[in-house]
Amino acid sequence: MSSPPLSQPTINAAELLTKINHVRTSLQEVIRGKANVIDAVLIAMLAEGSVLLEDVPGVGKTTLAKSLARLIDLEFQRIQCTPDLLPADIIGSSVFRPSSGTFEFRAGPVFSNLLIADEINRASPRTQSALLEAMAESQVTVDGKRYVLKRPFIVIATQNPSGFEGTFPLPESQLDRFLMRLSMDYPDTNSEIELLLEQAASDPASALTPVMTGDELTALQSFVRKVKVDRKAVAYIVEIAAATRTDTRLRVGVSPRGSKMLMRAAQAKAVLLGRDYVLPDDVQSLAPSILSHRVSPRNAIATSEETTLIIVDLLKSIEVPV
Repeated sequence: MSSPPLSQPTINAAELLTKINHVRTSLQEVIRGKANVIDAVLIAMLAEGSVLLEDVPGVGKTTLAKSLARLIDLEFQRIQCTPDLLPADIIGSSVFRPSSGTFEFRAGPVFSNLLIADEINRASPRTQSALLEAMAESQVTVDGKRYVLKRPFIVIATQNPSGFEGTFPLPESQLDRFLMRLSMDYPDTNSEIELLLEQAASDPASALTPVMTGDELTALQSFVRKVKVDRKAVAYIVEIAAATRTDTRLRVGVSPRGSKMLMRAAQAKAVLLGRDYVLPDDVQSLAPSILSHRVSPRNAIATSEETTLIIVDLLKSIEVPV
């Protein structure tokens, strides 16, 4: 049985939901066998959050972001992070104009709707901090002047977990700026065959055309905050967060901000699926990707996959409300 559609007197919510579902199906045709990752990225966008894609090169991380920018008609910028990348290379800088004798601000790539930061862990901590400050505050300050970023504003950052030489791992406080940490992983055999056949002559992503505007995405984001979350669902979120704070395998548990982000993502998932209310199943399915990078395992050398498994195991011990 289908869920009741969202309602809004001044905006045709049904039309917006149709468009975001068109984006969803179009992405699935370009990124084969990764429907769950595509849904997670769309949920993050609807929740006004950013995504950290942690995986080996060549599995489609950049293709996914570029395809999103084409389908939603977003201004798109990409930066390749390297140790010599400076904060000014991301946020911009003031340039002296001899003709007028004044300084003029030249905006950097952060002044876009969708920013890809490739291999963010190869940028220096100073540069990482500049980008993550923009993500947290939706603004940058240059020479004492504040500049507000565009809306919508989403960052999709990537990092390769298998290469550590010349990298600067993101500390927990900065990982917390990302709504989700995801892994695309390798495609299954059939999906990879289809991918190769489709790209034998051309790239399907290059043929994508906009089906949605940035303003329409912003309108859908406004719906997210209006989605109903009953007390049982909120109590379930708090119980999960509390369990991470007492689990002996974890040194640091989830903060109240992490609980808030889990609730916001659950609201966004409800919107993506055409509901105006959150189900406990929404919370349960999203918790691993939203909470695993917000906790610190006692085992200092634990991988991100191992930390995710701790969250998955912890969820099994908590009764899901009905």
